[in-house]
Amino acid sequence: MVEEGAPAEPMVYMKIHEVRGEKIVAICDSNLLGVKLVERNIVLHVNERFYGGQLVPLSHAMREAASATILNLVGEETVKAAIERGLIHPAAVLRVAGVPHAQAVKILL
Repeated sequence: MVEEGAPAEPMVYMKIHEVRGEKIVAICDSNLLGVKLVERNIVLHVNERFYGGQLVPLSHAMREAASATILNLVGEETVKAAIERGLIHPAAVLRVAGVPHAQAVKILL
């Protein structure tokens, strides 16, 4: 139950890709889907085909992210939540046009 006046949980776009035994989870803040971020010679297109699976609550996306072998994350809310859950190290975050972007690969031995 959400308390009256409490801020709503952020919604994010998430798409899960299964490729050669890998679970790739792509998540972006909802306001970034379809946006092209450009900074000098770096271009990051937050492509609908890669990120635009489902619009879900951030907590749901983070549960899926925890079981991913590869993560691709874009946006303030998304990257902050992944750092708070220990999925991404803060030093691994890049900023493109001021927007945080992070990738992670889980090595299974």
